[in-house]
Amino acid sequence: MCRSIKPLRLPDRPATEQEIREAALQYVRKVSGYRKPSRMNEEAFNQAIDEIARATEKMLEELNPKREFSHGS
Repeated sequence: MCRSIKPLRLPDRPATEQEIREAALQYVRKVSGYRKPSRMNEEAFNQAIDEIARATEKMLEELNPKREFSHGS
């Protein structure tokens, strides 16, 4: 139903707003079971995407930038 969410904490550049939003969309699709919600559920679906994208962006900003990257994370 949905692709794997790719890592957004990259060693060479910060994640873009679009990458963060796409990851949030994939997460909401997976958790909700909807590829596209009904009109009745569309507001809750979109609100969840917005909230997850904001939380993801905040987390990425707050993570210690000196952490070493590993391919298994």
